[in-house]
Amino acid sequence: MRQIDPFIAGDTAGGGSVRPENGRVGDVFDPSTGQVQARVAFSTAADLDRAVRAAAAAQPGWAATNPQRRARVMFRFRELLEANLQDLVELLASEHGKVVADARGDVLRGLEVIEFSCGIPHAMKGEYTQGAGPGIDVYAMRQPLGVVAGITPFNFPAMIPMWMFGPAIAAGNAFILKPSERDPSVPVRLAELMLEAGLPEGILQVVHGDKEMVDAILDHPAISAVSFVGSSDIAHYVYGRGAAAGKRVQAMGGAKNHGIVMPDADLDQVVHDLCGAAFGSAGERCMALPVVVPVGDATADALRERLIPAMAALKVGVSTDPDAHYGPVVNAAHKARIEDWIQTGVDEGAELVVDGRGLVLQGHEHGFFVGPTLFDRVTTAMRAYREEIFGPVLQIVRAPDFETALRLPSAHQYGNGVSIFTRNGHAAREFAQRVNVGMIGINVPIPVPVAYHSFGGWKRSGFGDTNQYGMEGVRFWTKVKTVTQRWPDGGEGDNAFLIPTS
Repeated sequence: MRQIDPFIAGDTAGGGSVRPENGRVGDVFDPSTGQVQARVAFSTAADLDRAVRAAAAAQPGWAATNPQRRARVMFRFRELLEANLQDLVELLASEHGKVVADARGDVLRGLEVIEFSCGIPHAMKGEYTQGAGPGIDVYAMRQPLGVVAGITPFNFPAMIPMWMFGPAIAAGNAFILKPSERDPSVPVRLAELMLEAGLPEGILQVVHGDKEMVDAILDHPAISAVSFVGSSDIAHYVYGRGAAAGKRVQAMGGAKNHGIVMPDADLDQVVHDLCGAAFGSAGERCMALPVVVPVGDATADALRERLIPAMAALKVGVSTDPDAHYGPVVNAAHKARIEDWIQTGVDEGAELVVDGRGLVLQGHEHGFFVGPTLFDRVTTAMRAYREEIFGPVLQIVRAPDFETALRLPSAHQYGNGVSIFTRNGHAAREFAQRVNVGMIGINVPIPVPVAYHSFGGWKRSGFGDTNQYGMEGVRFWTKVKTVTQRWPDGGEGDNAFLIPTS
């Protein structure tokens, strides 16, 4: 059976993939069949030490490389991503379960951050003040942190690693990547392509594992900064432990994104957007839209009436089915967790309008499929509303008026994204101004910012002060050094000839 090893390049023991000796492995499933297709070898503390040692040795030379040359590596990596796009997409879909169209989007959204990173010479420019005092100039420069790390989740095995290592490496750091053990092949392949693009050995390393490896990264004294994306409880843990170890940490957590539907909204467009945002990628997205808040019972009734047939038309299929709207969830444990949350909603008194449990595809009876599910009359007191389900489950929470609808996402423990659907510009502006959430969509169901802006939620959706990618990402992966200088007159010394005399 295929085994996925860590990718450690540049160590004196030899470059490339090295098989750990501890014997710990994790199963990598084909979610469409439920069968184990590979095993990932969990890295040891010794593996991490080797990776960090090689990274620390290579990083000063990489940081000293002028930014134009670092950018050229990013340009070449971008070309290789495009040349290998289909292979990456198929590999990603086979391990994650998302359909090929979603897998393609996963890679392409990561590629957009690489394109931003190609502009690193401009992004790294410092500031300069001439004449800050008598004969005094002040300038500031951005410098890399050194060896840094990223811990990434299963749901975007291409995009989120590139969110992190693209700006970090372009800025002159060496990067240790710990991807999810559930779908680790694409991150390893990305590291291989970076080497092919001309990145020096040691600058991008990939280690595998579970909590043991996470803790090893958080505790390692030579790692200066850690970026994390995952559940909120783990994000809080990573932030606390990493900060206690003196590291710079950004930790992005879970979400419960709301979609506010005003009475004047185009309901046909809203239903189309909801079917993609709530059920696309089987709901395994931190920017999915699992809660819809129609304003007024008439809006709620009309929306529900349109949603039911639209959901019935959704096709759940294997990841390679070009006609499928979404595929299986990542593994059996996650399927069971989603179905437990559906039962919790029933037990708490929500009205189960469409039940997606028990979905079986002929010929793929052991696949991890969950059908689209719809609840109505969900209340804020329900645990199924308060917590993240991370599956193809949409909840209707009815609001009598705009102010109530505004309070719902503002008061929720998560603050990743929110959308409002309306034709009223004043209502949209008022909502965007007042809502207590980090990313806002106006008639946009999944408001993920483009690569030259930045991604980040509020409250329990984000721990730390700096967002992912864009200029916020460059700031996170660099530190500012400020120089105040004065050059005294040379007088009669050796440099007197440089000073004009009257």
